[in-house]
Amino acid sequence: MSDFNDSLIDVSSDSFWEVGNYKRSVKRVDDGNRLCNDLMSCLHERARIEKSYSTQLTDWAKRWRQTIEKGPQYGTVERAWCALMTEAEKVSDLHMEVKAALMAEDFEKIKNWQKDAYHKQMIGGFKETKEAEDGFRKAQKPWAKKLKEMETMKKAYHTACKEEKTATSRENSSKLDNSNPEAQKKLQEKVEKCQQEVQKTKERYEKSLEDLDKVTPQYMENMEQVFEQWQQFEGKRLSFFKEVLLEVKQHLDLSSNHKYTTVYHTLQDTIQGADPQEDLKWFRSNHGPGMTMNWPQFEEWSMDLNRTLSRRETKRRPAEGVTLTAISHNPEQSSRVSSAAVEKAPAPAAITAADDDDDEESGNPFSSSSANGNPFEEEPSTEMCVPVRAVYDYEGQEQDELSFKAGDELVKLSEEDEQGWCKGRLSNGTVGLYPANYVEDLQ
Repeated sequence: MSDFNDSLIDVSSDSFWEVGNYKRSVKRVDDGNRLCNDLMSCLHERARIEKSYSTQLTDWAKRWRQTIEKGPQYGTVERAWCALMTEAEKVSDLHMEVKAALMAEDFEKIKNWQKDAYHKQMIGGFKETKEAEDGFRKAQKPWAKKLKEMETMKKAYHTACKEEKTATSRENSSKLDNSNPEAQKKLQEKVEKCQQEVQKTKERYEKSLEDLDKVTPQYMENMEQVFEQWQQFEGKRLSFFKEVLLEVKQHLDLSSNHKYTTVYHTLQDTIQGADPQEDLKWFRSNHGPGMTMNWPQFEEWSMDLNRTLSRRETKRRPAEGVTLTAISHNPEQSSRVSSAAVEKAPAPAAITAADDDDDEESGNPFSSSSANGNPFEEEPSTEMCVPVRAVYDYEGQEQDELSFKAGDELVKLSEEDEQGWCKGRLSNGTVGLYPANYVEDLQ
């Protein structure tokens, strides 16, 4: 190796054929290995992005599905809205599949190909790099040696020419100065000697150039063979990269995935299936004039019932075993409350359809009006005083119930009872009952 380094001369151009310029072809072998690492890093980063996007879609869908299901939207339009969440969940799954394909298939394929194509040496570097270096060095060494000899002969010839010109110049100056004949004779002999040296070095230079020309064709052939060998090696890498990139494209292109197309066909069908008129009809039947009603009827006095109970007491004491008489039940009553209505926004606990249809009895302890109509204002205040905020709108259905809007702040004056009701005070001082699950604590 040191002999070869000694034979190297200064590169005079950027041509591949110049001594040492084959090293760019050798470096390409190392570059190929590095590019494999770069491509794997590229795919690994994209896989992380796919996973992150999938996670964000899932979180978004979960959060908004809960919001919609707890909100006031209902019916087919609710299903259409929730279909967006379903789309996000399914697309999230598809992006996780993309992430898995990038890592389990494409990343591993590149890794295995790299392992088979580039073999590390114990002393460092790759076996292929050393083979390329040795191949080019061997092909170039004979020509480089002749080139160095030629350069030496050329230098000698140019030096002789320079000395001959100097000697001739001195001889001419001596003649003009009329120097003594002996000095002129010595100068003339010097010129003749230099001319002979010029002729001799010229012949050697020409001979070395001829020798170089003779080995040049073989040099070019050998270099071509080595270069073509590593062209084929690099060609395999380029073809492999193209193949992998096409597979990556297939994994990333969800538009060609039938499952992805199905997601949006389903989404469109669900949205198109929304029927506003049907939703209005459902609301009318379940929350409007279409609801059944247990209209007031004459009730006989009973020994088992000393007094009739108000709706509030029925709500708060449903298990006391009190028997109500002379209450006729509508056979359609069991169908009043639909499953869709039960699934919607929070409702005061333990309120049944029968509770809603009970009459406002004359025995209601709150029926006697006080100065301001609030039966709680004369009650002694409790020790509890917890600030709360309304999460949903609530319209009081009875005299002793509070009404508020979402966002209103009030004070909780008692703990939640067994039926889910609390006593509270509004900012205007009104005291009454409200459903506990319609508010949240501010503390």
